[in-house]
Amino acid sequence: MGRPAQIDRAAVLAASLELADEQGLSAVTMQAVADRLGVTPMALYRHVANKADLLDGVVERILWEVPLPDPSQRWPDRLAALARGTRAAALRHPQVFPLLLRRPAVTPGARRTRDAVYAALHDAGVGQADAVQLERILATAVLGFAASEAGGRFAAHSPQQLDADFQLLQDVLVEAVARAMGHATTPG
Repeated sequence: MGRPAQIDRAAVLAASLELADEQGLSAVTMQAVADRLGVTPMALYRHVANKADLLDGVVERILWEVPLPDPSQRWPDRLAALARGTRAAALRHPQVFPLLLRRPAVTPGARRTRDAVYAALHDAGVGQADAVQLERILATAVLGFAASEAGGRFAAHSPQQLDADFQLLQDVLVEAVARAMGHATTPG
């Protein structure tokens, strides 16, 4: 009978995100994560295949922090909730969040947020092919704003102004979805 596992994937990803938050993404190595967890680097390979998989897991861990909205809510409200959750995650992880602009959501845990966007778009009447394009556009806009804010690009603006700007961005994106669906105005 083998030894029980000392760590699991969740612990590996949590340690990786903590390390990145504290020291930046360049500090996230298999050795550094193993040291943080008190195991050998080989122990990590039971949970992640390589450093790329580890970084995909960091994306997953950040997106896991985005609360999924109640599916009974109206689609614009669900998209807005996802956008706000994404923004909040960016502000919690300013050094790490730009990783979401460089790596796609490929793990099942990371895709849950994207799938929630697809579900909202589907409920808005968007077909599958259009939903893929619209999700890409919506995600790029929200991720870009969130990364810019978290990275300090908007430091000269007040929090109230940034809240107003983010609300305007959400309104513009909902209107874009409505227009894409042939609606003259945002559906209620």
